[in-house]
Amino acid sequence: MSITQALLGPLVAAGSPKPLITHYDDATGARVELSRATAANWAAKTANWLVDELDLEPGAPVSVALPAHWQTLGVLLGAWWCGAHVVAEPAGAEVAFAPATALESGAGAHVVAAVGLDPMGGPVRGLPAEVVDYATDIRVHGDDFAPRGPVPGSAPALCGSSVDEVLGRAAERAAALGVEPGARVLSALEWTLPGGVLDGLLSVLSARGSLVQVSNPDPAKAERRRADERTTVELGG
Repeated sequence: MSITQALLGPLVAAGSPKPLITHYDDATGARVELSRATAANWAAKTANWLVDELDLEPGAPVSVALPAHWQTLGVLLGAWWCGAHVVAEPAGAEVAFAPATALESGAGAHVVAAVGLDPMGGPVRGLPAEVVDYATDIRVHGDDFAPRGPVPGSAPALCGSSVDEVLGRAAERAAALGVEPGARVLSALEWTLPGGVLDGLLSVLSARGSLVQVSNPDPAKAERRRADERTTVELGG
């Protein structure tokens, strides 16, 4: 079973309309909220694109050099759903997901996918011919994903760690960070690989919680945000 099936599957199956991620960018004032089902749709579209367009095989390396963002959530969960091995370095990767403003971070991969990180998931204009636009390309793919086969627990999933190791580590980090079952987590942690993703994302999903992720945090807004979002745990500064 893949990381996505293990962590996102039960949340979607519960049928709750609760948000999975609420993303703020205090530099722009943007606020975007994705329900569990909508997050699963983005992940499914990503997984379908990786398999249908790139013929990605389980265990194939996929580089992710993106900040903590709701679109990054779709990228990571989609990659894991089809059994990809998420890595930090693009050299030799089948595909590298890179910010549209830093395409060089994908150099060395067979395919570079630009992620615009637009608040509403809009396309990126004016890209080089050899770079694909993530948001545009995945839109035509289905909202459901059926893996070609099971993802073994021993398969590489995150920077050399297996699926089983990542799931175990996520549960350990949730306990260590005080992320209790169903927690509403306020976080400013970046999703660096592997530690930032484990602490800032996977620990929350492991506890079946929801995430309020803040980019470019403004300290003056923190107290009001805690009250508005009814957060119960805080990670990062």
